Amino acid sequence: MKYVTVTVACGALLLSGMTATAQNLPWQTPGSEGGNPKQLVRFLYPQQVTLPAGKPATIELHFRINEGLHINSHDPRQKSLIRTELKEAEPAGVTIASVDFPVGVDYAFPADPTQKLSVYSGEFVLKMHLTARRGNHLLDGALRYQACDTNTCFPPRDLPVAVSVIGQ
Repeated sequence: MKYVTVTVACGALLLSGMTATAQNLPWQTPGSEGGNPKQLVRFLYPQQVTLPAGKPATIELHFRINEGLHINSHDPRQKSLIRTELKEAEPAGVTIASVDFPVGVDYAFPADPTQKLSVYSGEFVLKMHLTARRGNHLLDGALRYQACDTNTCFPPRDLPVAVSVIGQ
């Protein structure tokens, strides 16, 4: 199985002001102390697509970033930013040619309005160009990201991304 890596980037800030208490951290849900952190970005759809077998096609992968958060766009302005990747396993019978990312929006932290970042917030769509042979295939992978608010960047996480591809 071949793996394809596509990069998106996210800002790097150290977590600060955290104290060791019994309370959940901002990215945790109640009961998640065992290591199951809440996802701050969600994969919305599609869960399944039907494509013409053997012909190039494009599918749109829809994501939503939780309100009040952002991630850097695929084209970061500083090399020091933590990179996020879309990793998709290419099962036998599927070839991923490329993935297109939307243009980011300018964002500046209140502490330094002169320092601009290129970010996504709200919903964004990645366009995956692929070809599938006849049959059922599973694209299974993850979006590696690091979400930030105006004060803090949370630990990076992997968001599962699975799409059933039917070539007809």
